[in-house]
Amino acid sequence: MTIQYIEDLAPGQKYGSGRLTVEPDRIKAFAAEFDPQPFHLDEATARDTLFRGLAASGWHTAALTMRLLVDGELRPAGGIIGAGFEELRWPKPVRPGDVLRVESEILEVRTSKSRPDQGIAKVRITTFNQHDEAVQSGVVNLVVQCRPAGNA
Repeated sequence: MTIQYIEDLAPGQKYGSGRLTVEPDRIKAFAAEFDPQPFHLDEATARDTLFRGLAASGWHTAALTMRLLVDGELRPAGGIIGAGFEELRWPKPVRPGDVLRVESEILEVRTSKSRPDQGIAKVRITTFNQHDEAVQSGVVNLVVQCRPAGNA
């Protein structure tokens, strides 16, 4: 895959990812360590909650999204380095057996006034399940390196 420098990015460009299947044991293991709430840990208990069944933690969904991003088509020079989220939403829960994929869309691109060797790309990142339902959406600012001088 080709690395994209800030000069290569433009509003409207879209990038995809591979797919990842969410396993129930991974949902429970993540929850046990980082978000130990009953609806993330136990199917029977989860049935009597707002989720009506086992659901992955939103933070687990965010981690899975990051994995898909790193392996995906968007390859910013310097890596996927976040400078902060402008929004982050989980419109639907992630369930055991869901197959996730990510779409990234470039919204804005600007070079840094204080650091001429880098810029900021504002990117909408949406994670979808196998039914093309959004399970996570957010807008993030990524730090992206400029193309080195003499490297046209």
